[in-house]
Amino acid sequence: MNTSEAKRVLETALICSAQPLSLRDMGQLFDQAVAPDTLKLMLADLQLEWTGRGVELVQVASGWRFQSRPELRSYLDRLHPEKPPRYSRATLETLAIIAYRQPVTRGDMEEIRGVTINSLIIKQLEDRGWIEVIGHRETVGRPALFATTRQFLDDLGLSSLDQLPPLEATGVQESALDRLDLDSLGGLAVEDDAAGALPGAEPDSRSPDLHPQDSPFGDRPDADHATAPQQPPSATTPTQDPHEAGQASTPQT
Repeated sequence: MNTSEAKRVLETALICSAQPLSLRDMGQLFDQAVAPDTLKLMLADLQLEWTGRGVELVQVASGWRFQSRPELRSYLDRLHPEKPPRYSRATLETLAIIAYRQPVTRGDMEEIRGVTINSLIIKQLEDRGWIEVIGHRETVGRPALFATTRQFLDDLGLSSLDQLPPLEATGVQESALDRLDLDSLGGLAVEDDAAGALPGAEPDSRSPDLHPQDSPFGDRPDADHATAPQQPPSATTPTQDPHEAGQASTPQT
């Protein structure tokens, strides 16, 4: 099989696959007769060939896939008009904290936000497949350590955590929640905490020593002092490496 024919097979597989394809998956197409470096060259050629079209070939955490370009999403949504999933701001703030400070415990999140986090918020994010427990911190109670998943990166259209938008831009500290591309996460609707309260959940009341405008990622001069404590590697006993396959490093803020 020549390169042109192999590229045609690869293109067809990528278009027809419902999930991103890893290099290992692609190798199976050719019974491992095509080297990974050759596959990467073919992928680069396909990216160039699809430049300017409404569909693009991108690499995400789980592999490679074809997807519509962001500027066309509003047109495609007209074919299947659905109300976007609704999450409280407390839920999405918790997600942002995990994304930018991982691995973190529930106590870390509560210290950063200055509120008590309801267990149903954590369950919501786990059920959506965006966060998971990767180990436990070796301290009293051995609290669970949470990190984001490959599914979270796939839904954002990212291949690694390094591609998350930086928290600082033009010297101004911005909200981590505002930096996350919620459109990529299915156009999520953000509700006020009262309107988006989870069934059976008590109101997400902020600690009395913090004001409502004091967001952990806001533009307060002392915002950097509200971050979760960074633990040395020896302080944790992870059951799974959060940085494998596309999550090579966590952006520090």
